[in-house]
Amino acid sequence: MENPKSLITFLVTLTLTLVLIRNATAQSSSEMQTFFSKDYAGISITVNATKETIPGGNTAIGLWINCTSAGVKVDYLNLSVYGFKSGKEKILLNFTCALLNAPISLNQTIKYNYNVSVPSDVWDATYGELYLKYAIVDQPMERNAGFQMTIVRNVYLEELEQQLKSLNESYQQLNNTLEQLNQTFWGSFQINLSAENLAYLNKTYWELRQNYTELRQNYTELQQKYSVLEGSANELDNTRRVVAILVVTTVFFVATTLYLVLRKPKDYW
Repeated sequence: MENPKSLITFLVTLTLTLVLIRNATAQSSSEMQTFFSKDYAGISITVNATKETIPGGNTAIGLWINCTSAGVKVDYLNLSVYGFKSGKEKILLNFTCALLNAPISLNQTIKYNYNVSVPSDVWDATYGELYLKYAIVDQPMERNAGFQMTIVRNVYLEELEQQLKSLNESYQQLNNTLEQLNQTFWGSFQINLSAENLAYLNKTYWELRQNYTELRQNYTELQQKYSVLEGSANELDNTRRVVAILVVTTVFFVATTLYLVLRKPKDYW
């Protein structure tokens, strides 16, 4: 009974290990990074986002607001996220109003977490713009900031680069093959592998092939003539046999006739 238990324990351990590895891979693919962190008078703001994503994917955004002074009132705090269509044209991906006419107390922390969809035709770095207007007691303040955010991988360019790499490898293999063929040509024909030499060899090949076809036709004609002569020879041989039989028959007939004539009894009167 110990062996089945050991097998079950091994399978459970292996399953848990695979689950942990998968979770670790998923976490690393959605790894968060701090793209903006600033301490202003009476308030500090931190923006975290997914480090990297792909066209058609999502980027997770975390916005942290911490009050470091008493008497703070936020008129508005807006965060806009932009992407670049085809890596060039700036377009709005998301607009979030995090705070609007909101008083916040000392050491209060406000967190916002949300996802932003990335269109399939957007790549390269996204861009965040933060707009903040607030007051400490009766002193108004306004802060604006722009910063780079999540990198959207240009999977189309990566695919082209991979195809280019494959083409370069194929080209190198072709060069190696051509070099080997050139060595073979030199060893066989004492000429280099070139378009002119290939054209010459191709022309020679077709000439030899034409000559072979003509020789084959001549051979066929000779076979037909031989068959005709062989038939004539057979007819001549048969004729000779018939003549020989006829001659033998004639000689035999003549001899018999002479014999009968000579042996005819004489008349006595």
